[in-house]
Amino acid sequence: MQIPEIQLRDYEYTLPEERIAKHPLEKRDSSKLLQYHQGKIDHFHFYDLPELLPADTLLVYNDTKVIPARLIFQKETGAKIEVFLLAPTSPSTVIPEIMLAKFPVTWVTMIGNAKRWKAGEVLQGKVLVKGKEVILSAEWINRETKEVRFSWSDETVAFVDLVEASGEVPLPPYLNRKAEAEDKNRYQTVYSKKEGAVAAPTAGLHFTEEVFSKLRENGIKEAEVTLHVSAGTFQPIKVDKVEDHPMHSEQIQVSKSTIKQLAAHEGTLVAVGTTSIRTLESLFWFGVKLIENKGEEVFIPKLFAYETRDRIPSKKESMEAILNWMESKGLESVFGSTEIFIFPGYNYQMVNGLITNFHQPGSTLILLIATILGEKWKEVYQTALEKDYRFLSYGDSSLLWI
Repeated sequence: MQIPEIQLRDYEYTLPEERIAKHPLEKRDSSKLLQYHQGKIDHFHFYDLPELLPADTLLVYNDTKVIPARLIFQKETGAKIEVFLLAPTSPSTVIPEIMLAKFPVTWVTMIGNAKRWKAGEVLQGKVLVKGKEVILSAEWINRETKEVRFSWSDETVAFVDLVEASGEVPLPPYLNRKAEAEDKNRYQTVYSKKEGAVAAPTAGLHFTEEVFSKLRENGIKEAEVTLHVSAGTFQPIKVDKVEDHPMHSEQIQVSKSTIKQLAAHEGTLVAVGTTSIRTLESLFWFGVKLIENKGEEVFIPKLFAYETRDRIPSKKESMEAILNWMESKGLESVFGSTEIFIFPGYNYQMVNGLITNFHQPGSTLILLIATILGEKWKEVYQTALEKDYRFLSYGDSSLLWI
């Protein structure tokens, strides 16, 4: 298909500072919920969600877990150096493997106060892990690429234990505040379990065990996917041609049981969050790659979905192609990465609806919302502003039907 010409100014809106939710509500599911369905806007609370989903719904959510990715080292001079973990480079680029490593690891990072950290200088800090004092060290590997090597004094301790014990919650920059005690729990979904994200899949922050209980009572099915959210999710678009915006690659993992569910499900499919929808659509295009004999690498380039094709297979065909490939390889899960860029002109292949928060003006996520709502996105966002909805990561929710 031809990529449409997109003017970024058409996806801007004025977001007053007071509409940005700086802190979470006391109870997760008490947030407001705006529903857009067949041109109509209605207002609910998140605890009403079970009554809004058809009985044949399969709800797909992202089970990634946010790691406290901000590591603070204090020099003897008193200067503080912040090392923000972005992506592992050695001995593996696979996040789950790196997190469980008990030997030195290397990450691409963002450095705060980098001028105070000289080449060849080793930063050290004491970390209390399960009652044991461990010395964590950091040293430059490559200042240009911002690669940093981490090592520690106890080989019985995994890297994830050090990060969990010493790191700070990586709150989004637009909150303009330091992480507080409440954030360790609240900037995490109740179903998070696979460590690796540096930002929360915030659409899922509203779920509670009570909501899940009602969903199950109503016959709603659930499935898990994993996308480890990268810091690129906050990167503003700075190019004239939207399709030239660099989409950071993010790691995905989907189990065979989930793919079987997706292949068999013929009813409504609702994604919880933009990360889930990107994972599901990426999965579809991986199936297409297999059908079209375009390679077996589980990687979806940002514009792969926009290539001209004589025929696009069905969801079932795509999922079955993946299952056949998994059987031939003896795999229990699909593991890879995606750069998929979803903007107006994109046709959804997997989902019927999306649960999501309200996003920043002129962002890649607003473009994704516009693929669902078309020009109506402006009316939806203006209504949310007028009705005092809270915006961004700790803000209120919406249920948008395609």
